[in-house]
Amino acid sequence: METRQLLAFTTVVQTGSFTKAAATLNCSQPTITTRIKALEETLGVSLFRRLPRGIQMTSAGVELLPFARNIITLTDKARKAITMNGEPHGKLVIGSAQSLTDYRLLPLIEYMCWRYPSVQISLHSRNTQSNLSSVREGRLDCAFFIGPIEPREGLESTVLCPEPLVMVSGPTHALTRRSVITEDELRGSTLVRAENGASYYEQFEQALGLHDTESRSPVLALDSIDAAKRAVASGLGISLVPEVTVAAELADGRLRRLPWVPPFRVYTQFAWRQDNSGNPSVTALVSAAAQVVSEQVATPA
Repeated sequence: METRQLLAFTTVVQTGSFTKAAATLNCSQPTITTRIKALEETLGVSLFRRLPRGIQMTSAGVELLPFARNIITLTDKARKAITMNGEPHGKLVIGSAQSLTDYRLLPLIEYMCWRYPSVQISLHSRNTQSNLSSVREGRLDCAFFIGPIEPREGLESTVLCPEPLVMVSGPTHALTRRSVITEDELRGSTLVRAENGASYYEQFEQALGLHDTESRSPVLALDSIDAAKRAVASGLGISLVPEVTVAAELADGRLRRLPWVPPFRVYTQFAWRQDNSGNPSVTALVSAAAQVVSEQVATPA
């Protein structure tokens, strides 16, 4: 998935036709068609419906649009920052949730080290609130986190991708035999917390009213995705985790997906202090993150 393909896509949406998009981008219509087709093949979806009176975005196109605009904007910012201020360099101190560090960010760090060798990256895994507070206070340059889309005072942020959550258990857990799981059954189960301080888990507890429930099974707080997966696989309880962290275990049967969907949505996001927006290293990182994470989502492992 290339930036020029995304630019062709957003320009077609903006102008309402392939012909007008070609004129806007100063290229031929076949070029626009080729770029859109290549993007559709990469994503494995159709982005437009061809109608007698024009074109219409598909649901996949509607979902892609904000992310495409994000990538284009961030790429442009990165290009301008590098052109105006020179190659990004210096130390970049980054906070992240453990699940993102282990399952989303390693390809990004590899890319940054290869593309910007003068940037020294230091990555710290802590809970969301601690990371965001550290960014505000200047102890971190930026942070990756999973959470709802909402304003955050003193920070700028960008959405990198939706982050689906899944409730998992071991293969022999009693709830695997249920076609529907009630909130009472969740409240009565031993819950394995994989990441202490994770905002998605706090939303989960709030949604189920667990803070107000006095008589229920205990929470096993492990503060480790890998430890939580082993505990759940052995039958100690159930756990709500980002799906990307358990994809391999669900595929090979070590864990089972339970038939319950959270009543809220969360997203992987990137945040930095507003007065740090001109930092070329931060700008380069957020542009690279948008590109790398979008490729992960388009071609999951």
